[in-house]
Formats: sequence, C-alpha cells, structure tokens
Amino acid sequence: MMQKHYQKACEGISAQTLYVVATPIGNLADITLRALAVLGRADMVCAEDTRVTAQLLSAYGMQAKLVSVREHNEQQMADKVIAALAEGMVVAQVSDAGTPAVCDPGAKLAARVREAGYTVVPVVGASAVMGALSVAGVAEPEFYFNGFLPSKPGERRKLLAEWEKAAYPVVMFETPHRIEVALADMAEMYPERKLVLAREITKTFETFLSGTVAEVRERVGADSNQSRGEMVLVLHPAKVEKNVGLSEKAEQVMKVLSAELPTKQAADLAAKITGENKKALYDLALEWKKQ
Repeated sequence: MMQKHYQKACEGISAQTLYVVATPIGNLADITLRALAVLGRADMVCAEDTRVTAQLLSAYGMQAKLVSVREHNEQQMADKVIAALAEGMVVAQVSDAGTPAVCDPGAKLAARVREAGYTVVPVVGASAVMGALSVAGVAEPEFYFNGFLPSKPGERRKLLAEWEKAAYPVVMFETPHRIEVALADMAEMYPERKLVLAREITKTFETFLSGTVAEVRERVGADSNQSRGEMVLVLHPAKVEKNVGLSEKAEQVMKVLSAELPTKQAADLAAKITGENKKALYDLALEWKKQ
C-alpha cells in the first residue's frame, strides 16, 4: 500500500516546477512520502545548509545535486534556478528543518520563480508552529504568528506590551540564550497569563511546559536543560470579563448584526464599527443564545 502511494506521488511530479518541500524538524520519520518522491526525483535541491540536507538524503539512501541557497545569495541563486527550470528540470527547495520561507530563506526564490512564469508547489509536512498549537489547548479559531522575538530588550518589551490585551493566541520563537530574559519581560507585564513552552518538538528531549507565565519562568530558571534547543512559545489570549465595558451602543449594534449574521462574523463587524472588544461582543451574543 505504501509503495502504491509513493509511486503515485512520483507520477505526479512535473518538470519545470519548483517544489517547496517541508522536511522534519527533528524526528526523521516525520518526512512524507511525497517529500521523498520529490527529493528523489529532483534534478537540483536548493538547501539552506547542504551538509544538513545531505545527511537527510543519506538517511533515506538518496543523493541529489545540492546547491546552497541562503539569505545572502537568494536573489543571485534565483537566476540559476530559473535557468534550470527553463531547461525542463525539477527543482526542490528545502531548509534545514521545517518549511522554507517561514523564518527561513525561500520567499524571495519562490517569488522570483513565479514572476518568471514557472509553477511553485508546496509539499507540506512538519511544522513547529502547528505542532505547538495542536497541544497548547487554545480554542480560538485565529492566532498570530510572530516568528522570533526581537533581540534588543527595548524592542522586545514594546512588542510584548502590544499583546497585553490580545484576544487571540500568539505563537513566537525564541533562542536558548534569550529565553530567560524574554520570560522575565513577560512575567513583568502579565505574570498570570497562560503560556506553553514547547521545546525540541519531535526530538529526543522534547518537553512541554504549561502554566502561567510566572510558573513557566520559574521552571525554566530551576532547570538549565529547559534553556536548551529549539523553542516555540504559545501565549494564550488575555482573559476578558464578559460584557464588562461594553457600551449600550455596542450591545445594540451586536444585537442587530447577530440577528442577521453568524455570531463570529457579527462580532467581527460589530468590533470594527464600535471599536470595542470582539471577544466580549462574541461572548455577549452567546449569552443571548443561551437565554
């Protein structure tokens, strides 16, 4: 059965196409059959670090023509990739782990290839962002992905302050040497806010710390191992007391809209019209429905 699906994936590969391939973020078994099919068929594989990608290919008994595409040479290499596609080749783009162009090189290459008239196809796979979200217990249908927090203290604190009353979860990356100061900044602003720290997802020392910001900070400070490896932080939404602070006008607008539109859409539109909290408006409509 597996061979059948692999063969089908191989047959679906098209010439003159750039495939943006997601690779495992830790556990090599997380690679997809389609990713293996593309990497096995590709005439050229654009890698962030050719040594890292060579190890991945070797683990699956494959070899490929590897070229280095990094942030500093992405525009220049785009010309070579376009030339290869013009010759009818299949080109794959990978990063060291996860999906290219998400906090990694790849976006400029994809844009240039598309502008040149060639097809760019995603080969989806492992994602640190979605992996962390899937176990964080957030129920909101929307979230904000920030990428890496700023390295400068002032810029970091300014950004964190913007999320003090966020009604949506925020997903961010942080490095081992900055995690403690980042958590200290968070604890100063919203110590009781719920936070999940996902570390080394899919790897041997995978851990998930969950609790208030203050609790997670304390656990990281008490165990030096928790300051190592790749980290994803999921900051839960700020708690909003139901209906507190909603003006009579906002309630009236919500009442009219919720009678004609789905609750989520009505709350979104009412928030834009009145400038008041969307979640509070949404919760108010739910209360009306219960009554």
